[in-house]
Amino acid sequence: MSKYTIGLDFGTLDGRAVLVDVNTGEERATAVYSYPDGVIDEALPDSKTKLGPDWALQNPADYLTALSHIIPEVLKKSNVSPKDIIGIGVDFTSCTMLPIDKQGTPLCMKDKWKSNPHSWVKLWKHHTAEPYAKRLKDIALKRQEKFIHRYGDKISSEWMLPKIWQVLEEAPEIYKATDRFIEAGDWLILQLTGQERRSSCNAGYKAIWDKKEGYPSPEFFAALHPRLKNLVEEKLSTDIYPTGSKAGGLTPQMAQLTGLKEDTPVAVGIIDAHSAVPACTVTQPGKMVLIMGTSTCHMLLSKEQKFIPGIPGVVEDGILPGYFGYEAGQAAVGDIFDWFVTNCVPASYKREAQKLGINIYRLLEDKASKLKPGECGLIALDWWNGNRSILNNADLSGLIIGLTLNTKPEEIYRALIEATAFGTRMIIETFVNNGLPIEELYACGGMPHKDKMLMQIYTDVTGREIKVASSRQASALGAAMFGAVAAGSEAGGHDSIEDAVNHMASLEKKTYLPIPKNVEVYNHLFAEYKKIHDYFGRGENQVMERLRRRQ
Repeated sequence: MSKYTIGLDFGTLDGRAVLVDVNTGEERATAVYSYPDGVIDEALPDSKTKLGPDWALQNPADYLTALSHIIPEVLKKSNVSPKDIIGIGVDFTSCTMLPIDKQGTPLCMKDKWKSNPHSWVKLWKHHTAEPYAKRLKDIALKRQEKFIHRYGDKISSEWMLPKIWQVLEEAPEIYKATDRFIEAGDWLILQLTGQERRSSCNAGYKAIWDKKEGYPSPEFFAALHPRLKNLVEEKLSTDIYPTGSKAGGLTPQMAQLTGLKEDTPVAVGIIDAHSAVPACTVTQPGKMVLIMGTSTCHMLLSKEQKFIPGIPGVVEDGILPGYFGYEAGQAAVGDIFDWFVTNCVPASYKREAQKLGINIYRLLEDKASKLKPGECGLIALDWWNGNRSILNNADLSGLIIGLTLNTKPEEIYRALIEATAFGTRMIIETFVNNGLPIEELYACGGMPHKDKMLMQIYTDVTGREIKVASSRQASALGAAMFGAVAAGSEAGGHDSIEDAVNHMASLEKKTYLPIPKNVEVYNHLFAEYKKIHDYFGRGENQVMERLRRRQ
């Protein structure tokens, strides 16, 4: 009798579930549920409380509603009995943080606090904590704190501690009312199991925790703000659990909500991008995984710990046990293309796409694919949502150089794709130049399966072959694999993530190979990209930051 696990993938816009055969990796059913409140970036759901620039919040009730839809749906579609579901894994976009009370209730669900923006979930791309991130970095460097080197000597505004500090400074009443600040992924595990089992992945990459050293000292936190001195003891948790371990069993309430059996094993959570690594068959060093979506994350395993400038995270056992996991990323990729299509494509193109019976992205791809590398005379910086790696500066912004009265939309579209590829190459070169070889590239996410032109550009820009994961739901599949490990072989699952990879993960037969003449052109364009990257990003001209301060 076949056994199955369910992988739950909570992203920026929706939650999804995939039901997977633990012996073959066959994905029997998939379900997606879009969050009703989506990304809250203009006003709270009451429509009265307005938000300023760079706010990005979510409603935690959307996560529970998603659970009540996607799990019953995959059970119905697959016709699999709940008794044959042996485990559940959960991945979540991060750092996505919320304040909760002693019962685990988010403060935004309480009438007293629901009109205060700081009581809501702060999504990963909430960037108004940037001033606190910069102050935290400066204080850490001044105090010569060792932990700062694990994060490339910088701290991101997307992470937990700058967001907590922001709450304390801007809404002290919310800080006081908060029993615990918690990652949304860890909060969901709490809801599913009734057990608070914080993930080493979340804590290591987003909350400055280390397997050997723990959190920074109380003295460091006190240097930030006197009321933060006992932050860890008072409002976080020192109980951190490794990915792949069992968090607990499904509670009776959650069993009723989802249609699954009570006590079904649930794995400790993992960040969505990190979950995709085993789904790409990667369990060894030297293989970088690109998780390509609204943003792109770059994952690498190594037996060595190296402190790499501008690479915002190296965590022992952070992705897979026995390895140091490195994380880098670009804060916007698919979001840039969506911005362009939403705001810049003329109505005539949209009518042409409608007439041809294709979507506007396909039309732009068709037109842009006819252009040769460098033909449009454009070059762009991919900083529409700031720069995560390697500059780690949310105040940077996008730029296009070379526009003329003859420039066409498809030329801009191609230049934007090239810019994101150049950003990935900057990250690759930073790893390689600091002693971490990258021999192979693997890709997953929505774009590798939908946009052949984009993938060829990335291959030509990086000069490396790119292999693509078979699953279109790599993060969810990875979560299902961790669910199989949490269940263990006695229940029909697997005893290690390597065993799960051997049974459940695979690659597409087609790979993307560099075209030598294109590589030559892109090498020249990349040299130009590096010049403007450093000019605007390393302090010679801070006009982008000055303009942002005027908003």
